[in-house]
Amino acid sequence: QVQLVESGGGLVQPGGSLRLSCAASRNVFSIAVMGWYRQAPGKQRELVATVTSGGSRNYADSVEGRFTISRDNAKNTLYLQMNSLKPEDTAVYYCNAKIAWVNYWGQGTQVTVSS
Repeated sequence: QVQLVESGGGLVQPGGSLRLSCAASRNVFSIAVMGWYRQAPGKQRELVATVTSGGSRNYADSVEGRFTISRDNAKNTLYLQMNSLKPEDTAVYYCNAKIAWVNYWGQGTQVTVSS
């Protein structure tokens, strides 16, 4: 079992930046694929970015070059740095830990990009 708690969401103007954090209740980075997903109103949850236990990163085409996923092993914390935000980035962002075939999710944090 692992608990995930996201923070850092909020309201930001187009072109602005936010950094999301996901605190894990224990160190799972060595055994899990960690990721960020998002869900906009009326849409399905979609992958934003993932990082494997070996450090390989993968991004959705829509955020490539603007978002960066990273982790701090000492703090058991996953991050998502979001730059050049667009209104279409508005969504609830969820932290995910995939350990073997089990998915763990945080409660989500709202990101709203609007002028």
